[in-house]
Amino acid sequence: MRQPPILSEALRLFFPLAALHGAVWPFLWVVIGGYALPFADAVPPSQWHAHEMIFGTYGMALAGFLGSAVPEWTDTKAAAGRTLVYFAGLWLPGRLIGFVGADAWSLLAGFFDLAFLLALSVLIGKAMLVRRTTKHLAFLVWLILFAAMETGVRYAWWIGDLELAARCLEAALCIFTVLFSLSAARINVVVINLALDPSGETTPYRPHPGRQHMAGAMVTLYIVAKLFFPESDVCAWLALAAGAAFFDRLAEWFIGRAAFKTEVLLLGLGNAFAGAGFLVLGAVRLGFSVTPAAGLHLLSVGALGCAIMAVFIIAGLRHTGRNLTYLPWQAHMAAALMVAAGLIRILPEFDFAASLSPHHHGLSAILWAASFGVWLQGFLPFMRAPGVDAAGACG
Repeated sequence: MRQPPILSEALRLFFPLAALHGAVWPFLWVVIGGYALPFADAVPPSQWHAHEMIFGTYGMALAGFLGSAVPEWTDTKAAAGRTLVYFAGLWLPGRLIGFVGADAWSLLAGFFDLAFLLALSVLIGKAMLVRRTTKHLAFLVWLILFAAMETGVRYAWWIGDLELAARCLEAALCIFTVLFSLSAARINVVVINLALDPSGETTPYRPHPGRQHMAGAMVTLYIVAKLFFPESDVCAWLALAAGAAFFDRLAEWFIGRAAFKTEVLLLGLGNAFAGAGFLVLGAVRLGFSVTPAAGLHLLSVGALGCAIMAVFIIAGLRHTGRNLTYLPWQAHMAAALMVAAGLIRILPEFDFAASLSPHHHGLSAILWAASFGVWLQGFLPFMRAPGVDAAGACG
């Protein structure tokens, strides 16, 4: 029996699932739950919230990207059909338990989340093994480290060490930022060159390799320092270096009006939010009057929100046989909502915009959820439609 198109490759199924989780979970948490979780006791709702964003919505988005991109990069057969359904089955229990914040079931949820990430590691590792290539090995290494942080969070919750859990969550967030940096180094070249020359005949944008990879290297050093030397001021200087590296990547983005195309602008804002986030984390450590949460939310809501929405739009069109010349209105709207969610979430945490409190948490969550909801409304028909997919979407 012929399988439905939505099961033909990872991103066709996993992107809509990630968007559905991102659209529903925070909306119900804020509007229905009033920031509370019915079964959360020892674990604060704020940590449940952070975990579900990073390992829930973003985790499934990562699976969709790697599950489609790595087979494309290695020219191997992509996972499809029942395999994708099994992956979704591993991901779902953790989301149901996280939805209500069931502390008592946290270890069970962790078992499924870890199995999901390790299965994804095997999937992309197998593709590289078949081609006997280590060119994309960095993705596999960081994915395994991401799974290690999931284990760390669950263990910390189990023993009641909330400070350790917070450090593991921040490390997971930073690891995801490294994965964004690695992905962007491949995607930026393709997307910017298509923005400059939609025909694809020329490639005027050729970034310097050092600028593309310095940000990931600096974040790596920051993660190590934060995990093992959390009280050292070295963390501050490494955070500042990481922030500067992300902004340095944008120094090559002076490409005229093409920089304001939605798909290009989103990728640029992802780098800008990441740079600002690490600068704030460094400034906090050096005594500046800024809350640490501002830096973390610049990374989580701003940088990764924009980056993932950019990938949803770019890969969602390219992998369904469509080009980036004319984006559907839902792409522009989803991008605008995501940027607004990032700005509204962090501005009140700076003194000059403190008057926007205390409703910015809820408004930002609703805008973030609406961004994924609008994308889902516009792009789900593409994911379900038959047709021959276009190649080269992921770099």
